[in-house]
Amino acid sequence: MKYQSAVSFVAALLLFLSASCQPPANDLKKSAGLITSQLKLLAGHYTEAKINPGGARADAVTVRSLNVAGDLNLIPSKDWCSGFVAGSLWQAYALTGDKALMKLAVDFTKPLEQEKYNGKTHDMGFKMFCSFGQGYVLTRDTSYRSILIQSAKTLSTRFNEKVGAIRSWDHNQDKWQFPVIIDNMMNLELLFWASKQTGDQRYYDIAVKHANTTLANHFRPDNSSYHVIGYDTLTGKVLQKNTHQGLSHESAWSRGQAWGLYGYTMCYRETKIGSYLQQAEKIAAFILNHPNLPKDKIPYWDFDAPASAQTPRDASAAAVTASALFELAQYVPAKKEYYLQSAAAILSSLEKNYASKAGENKGFLLGHSTGSFPSKTEVDVPINYADYYYLEAIGRQIDSNKKSK
Repeated sequence: MKYQSAVSFVAALLLFLSASCQPPANDLKKSAGLITSQLKLLAGHYTEAKINPGGARADAVTVRSLNVAGDLNLIPSKDWCSGFVAGSLWQAYALTGDKALMKLAVDFTKPLEQEKYNGKTHDMGFKMFCSFGQGYVLTRDTSYRSILIQSAKTLSTRFNEKVGAIRSWDHNQDKWQFPVIIDNMMNLELLFWASKQTGDQRYYDIAVKHANTTLANHFRPDNSSYHVIGYDTLTGKVLQKNTHQGLSHESAWSRGQAWGLYGYTMCYRETKIGSYLQQAEKIAAFILNHPNLPKDKIPYWDFDAPASAQTPRDASAAAVTASALFELAQYVPAKKEYYLQSAAAILSSLEKNYASKAGENKGFLLGHSTGSFPSKTEVDVPINYADYYYLEAIGRQIDSNKKSK
């Protein structure tokens, strides 16, 4: 299961920290406390910014990142990143049992409810499953379940039978009739969940069809992925193969590769379709064996970007990759240790060289992520989804260690 119990998450964090730096037990508790104190700090800074009449946007519900001046970037519920702080707070509550964290998690989750009817976006998984989904597992609040099911229903309205995929963006219609981005693989988990919860096969069928269409069209012979595939809505044929946030159309945008790895690993978990597992392994091989992957395994923002100290890294891509590898290891016995060791090495690098010290980065856990280098936005800054998948990767580490015993 994707989410961890409070006990297993604590054990995961302590095991991770002890494996990476071997401090005494009191230091382990201090390290666990650092994560929760950072998130509380982040929530406090958000509250301060929200009530500041000079800088806050009226529709803000959470914080996404820091700008170059070190100020918070506040966002509304419709932003694709709106669910990650809530999700991180839920994970921190699972870690500590701290009721104050639970209250914060509830407070950051509640304003997202209106998004369950927002049919103008494909990002229901990111927004709703990472927030209400985390909350539902920990609380079994039936209202959260209803919100998630409605969110899946809304997401399914973006599916096009002719194309065989869920539409990603509604913007840039001058470029693409029907754009599908590799990121969209991450939103399929909500549909799989809803199918199991309701017994409605259509959610499952849409998710599988989308995964199959993406598998057929998004990947190059070397198993790297394009970012955006543009389809003809009348024929379903591919019109464009682009990379919107990468170095070039034929480059391998790092976070896109991580989305693909995570997405097909998750799809194999939900379906046991062999081609999904094979694709996940191929993507993992591309990432881990790439000659331009730095020694610390934290990729440059694009795998084809210049290998230099001045080239920004993407800690978020590393965190997503680590989380995916911990799960992938469960399904490939012959490569289990390789994937586990690779994931652990990524986590160790993040913890040692990319994690915030107490009080840094206004409470974000990780620094040095890159949102969109081509548009010069969120370059070499903390971003909330990096924190979310960092915490998830730590939580998954204990499960793999349990299963290996």
